[in-house]
Amino acid sequence: MRNVTLYVDVDGVICPFGPAGRSEWGSEWRRAEAGLLPVAYAQELVDGLNSLAAQPDVRFIWLTSWEEMAAQYLCPAIGLNGSRWPHLAADGGNTGAGWWKLAALQADLERSNPERIVWIDDQLRFEQEAQAWARFLGARILLVSPDPRLGISPGELAAVHSFLTPPTF
Repeated sequence: MRNVTLYVDVDGVICPFGPAGRSEWGSEWRRAEAGLLPVAYAQELVDGLNSLAAQPDVRFIWLTSWEEMAAQYLCPAIGLNGSRWPHLAADGGNTGAGWWKLAALQADLERSNPERIVWIDDQLRFEQEAQAWARFLGARILLVSPDPRLGISPGELAAVHSFLTPPTF
C-alpha cells in the first residue's frame, strides 16, 4: 500500500441505524455507550478497520458529523484505534453550495494529494455530485456506500482491502 487516504463516516457505516439480529459478520451486534449516544457495531468490522489502520502508508480521516467526537468518544467505546485520526469539519471552507463532505474532502485532497482514495459513507449512493466527481478521478478512488441498516459488510471491507493492496507480478 502506498500513500492512501481513507475517509470514513460513522453513522450507517461503522455504527448502523437500528440493527437487529445478527450482523452480516456472523455475530450478534455489540452495543456501547459512546459519550451520550448508544451505538451498535460489529467487532469483526472494528478488527478489520484496526488492521487496515495499522498499515504504514494508510491515512484515515474522519468525515462525519461526529467530527472530533468520533475520536474522543466512539473509538474508546468500541475499541477502534482511531483516536488519533484527524477529522474534517463541516465548516471547512464550505461556501454553503453542495454537500459539505464533498467540499471538505476536496479541500483535504488539495493539501495531501494521495495516490489512492477510499471514501466510505452510506449517503454516497444519493449524492450525484460526489458520484460525478469520483468518476472524474477514475481508478484512483473507491466509493463504498453501505446499507445504513447494516454498516460496512465483509464484502465491502474486502473490496477496500483489495483496492489498497497493489497487484504483485
